[in-house]
Amino acid sequence: VQLQASGGGSVQPGGSLRLSCAASGFTLDNHAIGWFRQAPGKERKGVSCISSGDGSTYYADSVKGRFTISRDNAKNTVYLQMNSLKPEDTALYYCARTGPLCRGSSWPGTHHPDFGSWGQGTLVTVSS
Repeated sequence: VQLQASGGGSVQPGGSLRLSCAASGFTLDNHAIGWFRQAPGKERKGVSCISSGDGSTYYADSVKGRFTISRDNAKNTVYLQMNSLKPEDTALYYCARTGPLCRGSSWPGTHHPDFGSWGQGTLVTVSS
């Protein structure tokens, strides 16, 4: 039972990446999925979250208008489209699951005890 994040890489400022969060051993349908990031020496913070059911989406202020979260239940995958990337977006990105809704969870926060199935993360580096 695991989520595996992929799609990271090195891009220049202003570039784009699409991260994928693929589930194995369970279906995403009934779970809210959160994206989180942790920069070196900093706490892990929530970036975006998508609920099950109506698919309500949530974003950290720092990424609003630049990142888009989506889910494809048929592929058992959640995506994070990241545009207009900035050097401050450099971090290790993780995805994790919680109950059905983002609202009421620990997202965005800095401590996420109600999230599980953390994978190894995928590194995003934004640099010129």
